[in-house]
Amino acid sequence: MREPLVQVRNLGIGFTSQAKLDLPILRNVDLQIREGETIGLVGESGCGKSTLALAMMGYLKSGLRVLEGESLFRGRNVFDMDKQTLEGIRGGELALIPQNAGQSLTPSARIGRQIDESVKLHTDFSKKQRHDRVIELLLQVRLPQPQELLKRYPHELSGGQQQRVAIAMALAGEPDVLLLDEPTTGLDVTTQAHILELLRDLATETGTAMVYVSHDLGAIARVSDRIAVMYAGELVLEGSAHQVLKRPAHPYARGLLLSIPRLKKAVVPASMPGLPPPPGGAGQGCAFADRCPMTEQLCRDKRPALEPTAVQELVRCHFHERVDQLPLPESPKRPDRSNLDELNNILRFDNVAISYAKPSIVDQILNRQPDVTPTVDKIDLTICRGETIGLVGESGSGKSTILRAIAGLLPPQSGTITYDKAESLNTSVGERGKDLLRSVQLIFQNPDASLNPRHTVAELLAQPLRLYFGLDGDELRERSVTLLERVRLRADYLERLPSQLSGGEKQRVAVARAFAAEPELVLCDEVTSALDVSVQAAVLHLLTQLQVDHGTTYIFVSHDLAVVRALADRVAVLYQGRLCEMGPSENVYRSPSHPYTEVLLGAVLEPDPDAEPVLAAEDAVDLFPPAKGCPFHRRCPRHIGDICDNETPPWQPTEFGHSIRCHIPLGELRDMQYQSARHTELTAKPSTI
Repeated sequence: MREPLVQVRNLGIGFTSQAKLDLPILRNVDLQIREGETIGLVGESGCGKSTLALAMMGYLKSGLRVLEGESLFRGRNVFDMDKQTLEGIRGGELALIPQNAGQSLTPSARIGRQIDESVKLHTDFSKKQRHDRVIELLLQVRLPQPQELLKRYPHELSGGQQQRVAIAMALAGEPDVLLLDEPTTGLDVTTQAHILELLRDLATETGTAMVYVSHDLGAIARVSDRIAVMYAGELVLEGSAHQVLKRPAHPYARGLLLSIPRLKKAVVPASMPGLPPPPGGAGQGCAFADRCPMTEQLCRDKRPALEPTAVQELVRCHFHERVDQLPLPESPKRPDRSNLDELNNILRFDNVAISYAKPSIVDQILNRQPDVTPTVDKIDLTICRGETIGLVGESGSGKSTILRAIAGLLPPQSGTITYDKAESLNTSVGERGKDLLRSVQLIFQNPDASLNPRHTVAELLAQPLRLYFGLDGDELRERSVTLLERVRLRADYLERLPSQLSGGEKQRVAVARAFAAEPELVLCDEVTSALDVSVQAAVLHLLTQLQVDHGTTYIFVSHDLAVVRALADRVAVLYQGRLCEMGPSENVYRSPSHPYTEVLLGAVLEPDPDAEPVLAAEDAVDLFPPAKGCPFHRRCPRHIGDICDNETPPWQPTEFGHSIRCHIPLGELRDMQYQSARHTELTAKPSTI
């Protein structure tokens, strides 16, 4: 057997406290990765996953140092290498795809130039060859019309498109080991599924080894050969993907799996109680003892060793043989939706069009809109008070654009948005009164967009509490602590800066800050995408409970269709800024009628290594909607001819408020889908994992 490419031996990484104590972030970690192997690192935010992945490249965040052990690449300790040697292997032999693509892209440089620099650094290609390679990389990561994208700046791309550019840059050097830190967090379901297929093929064809850090156990199940579960800086479970996901031998891993919403059930999942211990706070016993349903005195007195089980897993638990016998936790109850009434609406869209195009000087003089196809067009939608509506669709479909228009960050090009039956939301945020600003709150996909890096968490939470409620002193601090506890953060986080938080922790602060205003309408833009599954479940429970207590209304944008399923009463499916299907979530998920919805649901990844997504072999994403016809006609697997290319499809009502926009008669469409599903069922191949 070949030597591992990466070996981590008894690695401990931490920092020195003000009391001169060494506080570990990682403890006694042993791990190895061989050529062509993919290992998934999973665990809650702050458990040390990213710290471990970065340590494999010789990176340490500011203030951290190696307390013990080593990390070897091809037999050499990366922490003993000089700067020049490290620079020689980083990006080429060892490549990293970071969690936040926006921070890894230069805002003042065009996309083409940035990828070209990566290719130039790691190859001897000519300028023409580099250009061809850049185009090839953009196509590999499913970015449409690459020649057009080369000219764009990062801010002109969606978050998902930025993430794909970062993946393309990492692949430019054809690395031997690829470290992926939440690489598909910002991607829609179809793009994520295709990217994961690309990574699987890469490992098989080139022998690239991968370390895949993710909260998304569906993605982990799709790409991983082995899974290592981390808790409080140490490995608590390691084994094959099949064994860990099918029959987890540690109560923590089981709790993570039970925290995941499922596509087939409209249920808010139960989250694990409690919080992980802070660095240095694990005590002498099992770090998970305070949260474990099986805890006995032995667990508090003696730290369990990482030992093999009968099925060749490694598990750190005194009573791992009892895990299968634990009862299932109760899921939180969703609010009663029987009294929703469109006449009692909080928001109404009437023929709304939204465009990012700025009017020229001539347009401004003539007081006219630019002659371009709107990003979002012909949106008619009524949102009831107290309901949750999910906006779903691929990256670039206009979901976040609609939220920005509601929040006053982007004025509609035409049409009207009306709040509470009387107040126009066509005004910019600077023109709105204090009551309206308090009532409508937006939680951004990227928490860095809303958190001032120079303010502590206490200062960030104090701003809305002072502005809207005049709180101060002890009352202000007490309310701030309550807000943090709701999103599963301790009171000591009040003194931290955003730079001292993980991505998931920053997102929780952003959620707490939005709810500090006690809003009536909350615009949730991918608010759970950066959260680990247990905190995601807690946030979903929080959203549900606030809706029960206060009648809060949510517009929930997410690429995670299972999360939308758990929370939403109704679903609106968008493609290229055009609505194509709307209705109660139960109907849309049980029997998706539009071909595009069928494509989306087919690409959803379940945390099951035996589950195969249904992907079209050739499925090129459009950058712009077509000038005429059905917006989906260039990709539609059920395209029926010129009528799709040239005529706008009509709305077809189904049952109970469910309707689709398609030329194919509904009965024929359902027959086609049944035959396709039956064929897939009969020809499905068993999983290779």
